[in-house]
Amino acid sequence: MTTPSSSAPRALLSVSRKDGLPDFARGLVERGFELVASGGTARALRDAGIPVLDVADVTGHPEVLDGRVKTLHPTIHAGVLARPSRPEDLASLESLGIRRIALVAVNFYPFEQTVAAGADEEEVLENIDIGGPCLVRAAAKNWPGVTVVVDPADYPAALSSLDEPDEAGRAFRRRLAMRAFAATADYEARISGWFAARADGPFPERLVLAFDRVASLRYGENPNQQAALYRDRGPGIPGSRQLQGKELSYNNILDLDAAVRCVADLATLPAGRDGVAAVVIKHSNPAGAAIAPTVKEAWIAARSTDPISAFGGIVALTGQVGAATAKELRRTFLEAIAAPRFSAAARRLLRRKKNLRLLEVEALENPERFVPEGRFFARVAGGLLAQDWDAGDAETRWRTVSEVEPDAGQLEALRFAWRAVKHVKSNAIVVARGTALLGVGAGQMSRLDSCRLAVEKARVPLEGAVAASDAFFPFDDGLTALAEAGVTAVIQPGGSVRDAEVIAAANARGVALVHTGARHFRH
Repeated sequence: MTTPSSSAPRALLSVSRKDGLPDFARGLVERGFELVASGGTARALRDAGIPVLDVADVTGHPEVLDGRVKTLHPTIHAGVLARPSRPEDLASLESLGIRRIALVAVNFYPFEQTVAAGADEEEVLENIDIGGPCLVRAAAKNWPGVTVVVDPADYPAALSSLDEPDEAGRAFRRRLAMRAFAATADYEARISGWFAARADGPFPERLVLAFDRVASLRYGENPNQQAALYRDRGPGIPGSRQLQGKELSYNNILDLDAAVRCVADLATLPAGRDGVAAVVIKHSNPAGAAIAPTVKEAWIAARSTDPISAFGGIVALTGQVGAATAKELRRTFLEAIAAPRFSAAARRLLRRKKNLRLLEVEALENPERFVPEGRFFARVAGGLLAQDWDAGDAETRWRTVSEVEPDAGQLEALRFAWRAVKHVKSNAIVVARGTALLGVGAGQMSRLDSCRLAVEKARVPLEGAVAASDAFFPFDDGLTALAEAGVTAVIQPGGSVRDAEVIAAANARGVALVHTGARHFRH
């Protein structure tokens, strides 16, 4: 490495993440840069045999307050903010003996990781970066003349841009500046959220959200709508791995999300812990769902709920897809399949369906941990609704209100139906036998119509089946329709002013009726 001249451009490096740093720094030195770095970064560079100046060597001032103040100095910020296109800026630097800084590479103290580790308030406060965001903002503001890098993944491209003509380099610097401001906004949002959660609880007075774009989509819900997919830090479809198939559409992603959340929820039932859960989704509603001992059996049972609606559906499974299951899956035209893993043999078989999307969702290997993080948000014109995710209810609140008690088999089926109906759009009614859905009545304006639709959709006799309703029966007509179709046990929230009439109807027909004390509307 050559020793830089006094007129060499300077690069300021101050990073918490050291990955890629030595190669990046060597690349800068090879291009004639003189390196200036803060304490920990300077030590890392020296350990790698790379020449570097400490910030204190440049400012002529030692670090203050045990390192709390390092880069907050006029010599540093003037060097970053000077505009090379303005002779007066350069003359001002020269008169003060300040060298211009042409590149800034900074990433911030690990605030979020410190909070996640359960640190106390004092340690969390010490991990709020001040100098780093100030440097990044200054460099990003001056992007026409300064390259700012906040992500080590951009190091190779940043080095390459230094070798390009200025016009191409300028376009790249602008993109880096945009990323830099997004990084500072994200960082501040997470700090603000931490303070707000301690002061205002889960719903702060001012809500600031930070998400990372995963992909730009071909279009949104309809071709006349533009769309993109963003990700936070939690488990879900945005963090899954697509193995094959066409690009995911906006509607695919909505349905995959519904499928994965539903199948993970079913898998936490006692039967799900011992077996495999499968679900088929159409238009965000379960068209079929089942729990069975094997992946293949679960898929066949879920498809059997409504084979017609399964056509063009989205499937999610909680077990590895092997060759036997893949052969069964190929029999139905599907848009996408989500599973924790696909065997090599299964991938070979499914590869013939070139447009079929296969997604590995690692979190489905342990559905107990598949819990959506943060809050659920719904955009409305002029605002945003925020609520907790529907995490379900405690079975300890359930009580039998009919003269007939459900037997053990009915109780297992009621558990399954109650968990499944939570994922159906209101008004929602499902009928089930064992751990498989038989019919689904979704999204009807009348609960009676949802009951009739669930019965109509069932392809088998319903004698001995059970049913679940996401909200109370306002009249006894819905329960009567289910009982007349052969349903012998029903689970519902209760709480209607006509509960007595509904209970009387159940008693008159020998139906076991369970009240949960909780509802599960899904609008």
